[in-house]
Amino acid sequence: MSEFQELAELININSYTKNKKGVDANGALMQKKFEALNFKTTIYERKEIGNHLFFESAKKEGPKMLLLGHLDTVFPPGTFEHFSEDSEWIYGPGVCDMKGGNMVMVEALRAQEKIYNIDVLLVSDEETGSDDSRELTFHLAKNYTYCLVFEAAGKNEEIVTARKGIGTFSIEITGKAAHAGNCYTQGVDANQEAAHKILALSHLSSLEEGTTVNVGKIEGGIGANTISPYAKLLFETRFSKISERDRILKEMHEIVNTSYIEGTSAKLSGNLQRDVMEENSKQLEFIKLLENWTNSKLLTEKRGGGSDANIAASAGAITLDGFGPYGDGDHTIHERANKKSYFNRIELVTKIFNGFIKSL
Repeated sequence: MSEFQELAELININSYTKNKKGVDANGALMQKKFEALNFKTTIYERKEIGNHLFFESAKKEGPKMLLLGHLDTVFPPGTFEHFSEDSEWIYGPGVCDMKGGNMVMVEALRAQEKIYNIDVLLVSDEETGSDDSRELTFHLAKNYTYCLVFEAAGKNEEIVTARKGIGTFSIEITGKAAHAGNCYTQGVDANQEAAHKILALSHLSSLEEGTTVNVGKIEGGIGANTISPYAKLLFETRFSKISERDRILKEMHEIVNTSYIEGTSAKLSGNLQRDVMEENSKQLEFIKLLENWTNSKLLTEKRGGGSDANIAASAGAITLDGFGPYGDGDHTIHERANKKSYFNRIELVTKIFNGFIKSL
């Protein structure tokens, strides 16, 4: 019997975000595992996506810890499925992102004699931006002192202290159609306005500050012989600092409200998917506590990609990410996780839980 049998069972269930049946099947297996450890389950039922699951342990006076994971993966049925392994690696959708991380949680909790003040939230839509679960995660995370997130570890098993904030927005531009030959001066060119706005948006990027603005999609116009009455820009911004977030949002609105071509108007839509998670002194103090509990030195890193750690951090919980196993190729058909890292993570998190529970 493979020591990865339980993980393989999870991997072999297709849990593409839009495959509600598969995500819920994955969730049902996780529910059995947590209830076997005497966790109480709350199911947040959803019609179009998988259900979100919240597991609560027994309580004592003292700080509380929230563990965050997600049930969904990125591969539609028939594209990348099934678990496999060799002497060094395990392979399959979710081995590091993040069914592997979820199993690290389970195995570390199983090693505890009794569990207090540690609760678990598994959401079903993290891979598509947590649009549905964001409010739930924020609402719950406000009640916790600490939050550990089980996305993949760094290459040297670093934990994550900072993640960029992410916002996705669109600008719809309205002009006035006219025949490009007979009535050129009577038209108001939305495409030309879009070009000015694209350049203005691109100038908001600051690589020195870790801030980027990327206009990833452009639509507009009717045909070559018509002055464009309509254009639309879809863009993303990522930022490493709250001050940069505020700057981008302010200047973005100024660009939208500026008509570079007289007669055009523009409308902004979209939102921040995940606020920035900045490294802070409370995190560093928490890391020292973890090092005392585990008798080990914890390496740290900052990442450009977002996760639900951003949401928990913005809710006020002292948040650290990267407690899953190290792997690579996530979001590709080459996703894999390192076996040694998987067991190292179980050992580390077991010590963390043990130290936390004993401190209560």
